[in-house]
Amino acid sequence: MGKVIIFGTNDLAELAHYYLSNDSAHEVVAFTVHEQYLKEDSFKGLPVVAFETLEGAYPPTEFSLFAPMIGTKMNQLRESVYLEGKAKGYDYISYISSKATLFDNEIGENCFILEDNTIQPFTRIGNNVILWSGNHIGHHGVIKDHVFFTSHVVMSGHCIIESHCFVGVNATIRDGCTLSQGTLLAMGACLTSKRTEPWGVYIGNPAKLKEGKISHEVF
Repeated sequence: MGKVIIFGTNDLAELAHYYLSNDSAHEVVAFTVHEQYLKEDSFKGLPVVAFETLEGAYPPTEFSLFAPMIGTKMNQLRESVYLEGKAKGYDYISYISSKATLFDNEIGENCFILEDNTIQPFTRIGNNVILWSGNHIGHHGVIKDHVFFTSHVVMSGHCIIESHCFVGVNATIRDGCTLSQGTLLAMGACLTSKRTEPWGVYIGNPAKLKEGKISHEVF
């Protein structure tokens, strides 16, 4: 527990500030953005500083980072910020809501896990993962790095979610399925096939592969 700088000044940063201030022992002391997006010198009554020079004002030996960003470019933008912070020497905190249900799960850093998530026993979660509110994460599963679950997703037992996946609202994943790297499972989709194609888009019930692959440059 300690002093934290939040990356961003958008809605997710504001939400992160609220959750950390009201449901954690961490103290938010500042916000940071890349210099080209530095339009104001304060946010929520706290300083906003350029990410490029952050370590000069807030050295990584004394402060931690938290980067709760949206899933732009299939979470690759959030990954790049996360890795940039690691290269500067920062540790990242994770926020796990006191209203989430866990069972001694292994959870990595820079995770943002909101209220009413149920994470069943023997499931592991990697780094830089966002689980929005109200998801069921089944037993003996693995969610790897840089993944975004929206709300009310059901992930059944023994599933593997590879890196850079994005899962839409009310999607369902059958037990024993693997979402390959960069899978986009659309809102309301019901996945029954055992393995998806990397960087594929799956829609419908049962979920089918949409023609074409995700363009990393425009998503």
